[in-house]
Amino acid sequence: MQYEPRNSTEAALHHYKAGLGTFTQKMPELANHYHAFTQECFKEGALSQKEKQLIALGISLNSQDEYCIIYHLKGCLDQGCSEEEILETIGVTAAFGGGAAMSQAVTLVQEAMEELNQLKQ
Repeated sequence: MQYEPRNSTEAALHHYKAGLGTFTQKMPELANHYHAFTQECFKEGALSQKEKQLIALGISLNSQDEYCIIYHLKGCLDQGCSEEEILETIGVTAAFGGGAAMSQAVTLVQEAMEELNQLKQ
């Protein structure tokens, strides 16, 4: 049975995870070190996991990385971020990153947030 994503956001997440799986098979030691490093970076500390996901979303928007935008938006939602917190993060990022960050925010983030919320239902 072939996997059928329910929307474009789910398809992007699946595509990223499939690529990461292939990379991990080919370069297991490097992938495991990278995974351990990022897991350590995102664990609860002086900053909450929720705050760290909001920071990562802002950086993803500023760097125009569509996979990371979707991945960290999902992280924000999984950590209980409200739409208002996500939109404020977009505002701060747009103030820093200008039009490029805003264009990703008003298109990709809003579409992905809607699609990810639909998947929870």
